[in-house]
Amino acid sequence: MAIISYLTTIRFDFGAIAHLAEDMAAAGITRPLLVTDKGVVAAGLAARITALLPPGSPVFDDTPANPTEEAVMLALEVYRAGGCDGVVALGGGSPLDLAKGVALLATHAPPLRQYAFILGGLKLVRPDAAPLIAIPTTAGTGSEVGRGAVISFSDGRKMSVIGPAMMPKRAICDPELTLGLPPMLTAATGMDALTHCIECYISPLENPPAGAIALDGAVRAVTFLPRAVRNGQDREARHEMLMASMMGAMAFQKGLGSVHALSHCLGGIKSAQLHHGTLNAVLLPAVLRFNEPAVGDKYEKLGRALGLPANVRLDRFIHDFSRDLGLPVTLSAMGVSRDWFDQVAEHAVADHTTATNARKATKQDYLALLEESF
Repeated sequence: MAIISYLTTIRFDFGAIAHLAEDMAAAGITRPLLVTDKGVVAAGLAARITALLPPGSPVFDDTPANPTEEAVMLALEVYRAGGCDGVVALGGGSPLDLAKGVALLATHAPPLRQYAFILGGLKLVRPDAAPLIAIPTTAGTGSEVGRGAVISFSDGRKMSVIGPAMMPKRAICDPELTLGLPPMLTAATGMDALTHCIECYISPLENPPAGAIALDGAVRAVTFLPRAVRNGQDREARHEMLMASMMGAMAFQKGLGSVHALSHCLGGIKSAQLHHGTLNAVLLPAVLRFNEPAVGDKYEKLGRALGLPANVRLDRFIHDFSRDLGLPVTLSAMGVSRDWFDQVAEHAVADHTTATNARKATKQDYLALLEESF
C-alpha cells in the first residue's frame, strides 16, 4: 500500500518576497531570526529581506559552506538572545538546512546528533518545532520544501535530521533572487537539482506522483540549465530552474540513492569543503551504470523525455552535459584523495539514502564507484 502526502504552502513567482510579512503572520512569527550566509549578505540579498522584517530582527550570517552542528548551536544562541519565535532562512541549501536545525532545537533538547535519522532520531522529533519560512537563492537543493536537514557533525559524519515538523511552514520561491548567481554555482546547484530528479525517479519505492514530478523536473533542468549558465539574467531559465529544484525536493518522498549516500559522506570531510552539487554531478554517471540492471525501462523513459537519441546512453549524456557546463568530471579534479575512500564507503552504506537506491549497494560496491569516479 502506498501512503502519499504533499507538502507545504509555496509562493512562487518573481516578486514573491513582497509577501513575506503576510507569510510570517500566517506562520505565527512575530520576532524572526534571519539565518543566511556571508555570500548572500555580500550579494545584497539579505538587505532586501531585512527591509521586510520587523525592525531590529537579529541576523545569523555565519553559516558555513556545509552546515555544522557547531554552527547550529551558535545560531540557536542568537535566536534565544533575541527572544525569537520563528526563523526566516535565506540562501542556498546550507542556510536553509542550518535554519531547520535551529527551528528544531528551539523546542527540542540538544544535542542535535540524537535526531539524526540513521541513529533512530525520527521518533524523537515532535510536531512543535519553531515555525520556519524558507527563501531559496539558488536552484539546487530544494530544501525549502524538504522535511530534512543535512548536517556535518563533529565526528566527520554528514547525516540527515528528518521529521515532518522540520518542513518549512511557508516557502517563498522568488526567481529574482537567483539572477545574480555566478555561472559555476548555477551549474553546480543545477546539477544537484537534476540529480535529485533522476535519483528519485529511479528509486524503487512506489509513489507515482513523486515519480511524475521528478521526471518533469529533470526535463526542465536539462532544458534550462545550460541557458541559465550562459546568461544568468535569463528570467525564463531562472524561473524554470528554481521550479526544477523545488520539484526535485518534492520528489524526495520517493527517496534518493547512492549518489547522495556518497556525496553526503564526501561532503562531511571538513578539510576538503567539497560542493555537494558538484559531487553529485561527478558521481551520477558511475551510479547510473551500477543501477542499470535494476531499473527496468526507466532509463529508456528518461531518455525519451529528455529527447536523447536512442543510441545515447544516459550515463554518457550526464557526463557530457556536466562537462559542457564547465564542471569537473572526476573526483581527483575536485581534490578528493583515495585515502578517504574506505571511511567514505563505510559511512555511505549506513547513509539513509542507500536504502532507497535502485540496487542494493555494499561497501565494496561503494569503493568501486569511488574508484570509477576518481
